[in-house]
Amino acid sequence: MSTVSDFTPAHAVAAETEPSRRRLAPGSGAGTSNTAPSRDFVSNTENTAVQTSRSKAAIRRTVSALTTAMFVVAVAAFLAFAVGPRVLGYQTSTMLTGSMAPLINPGEVVVTAPTAVSDIRVGDIITYHIPVEDQRVETHRVVEILTNQDGTTSVSTKGDANNGVDPWTATFQGSTVDRHVLTVPYAGQAIRALRQPAVQNTLIYGAPAVLVIGLLASIWRKDPEAAASE
Repeated sequence: MSTVSDFTPAHAVAAETEPSRRRLAPGSGAGTSNTAPSRDFVSNTENTAVQTSRSKAAIRRTVSALTTAMFVVAVAAFLAFAVGPRVLGYQTSTMLTGSMAPLINPGEVVVTAPTAVSDIRVGDIITYHIPVEDQRVETHRVVEILTNQDGTTSVSTKGDANNGVDPWTATFQGSTVDRHVLTVPYAGQAIRALRQPAVQNTLIYGAPAVLVIGLLASIWRKDPEAAASE
């Protein structure tokens, strides 16, 4: 009488139990890894740091250039329109109409210098107060010069773009009159724009902001990453 046995060859048992004896090598587990960072990762990190440093440097240069430009323009405008007339004696006024176009257009600044009345000639452009109405300041060309019995000088003027002579005769009360020297294009429009309340408020609050930005830019000038690498 034969019986059925669960006998298993010894080599089979060894084969089945062998995996249980195996142990994971240190650092080879599923949740840990001691592998060193790849060269590509290090290279990408360095490139990112270089690009960031370059971007910061470009921003610093831009802010510095804008701050310097605004400062130079402000100083030049102050010297030209505030200090210059007091020191050098010339006068500035803004052309409001097109009566002298195309030589002098609306919005342009007329620069004049005091000239002896005896030196005024027909064809000169002068700036003076008209003798009628609101006695506004006018800049027109002299078309006729008259000598009065009391020794004073009177002139008739005309705008280059006007059809007729001005309907008045202006008599000079002093010894000099302002004669046109040069014209500054677009400057008058800038001056009128600066006189607008919105622009003035922007300048009042914007100027300190520009100074703060310039101060921060000077502090930011030294790259922390470059300092750390040193």
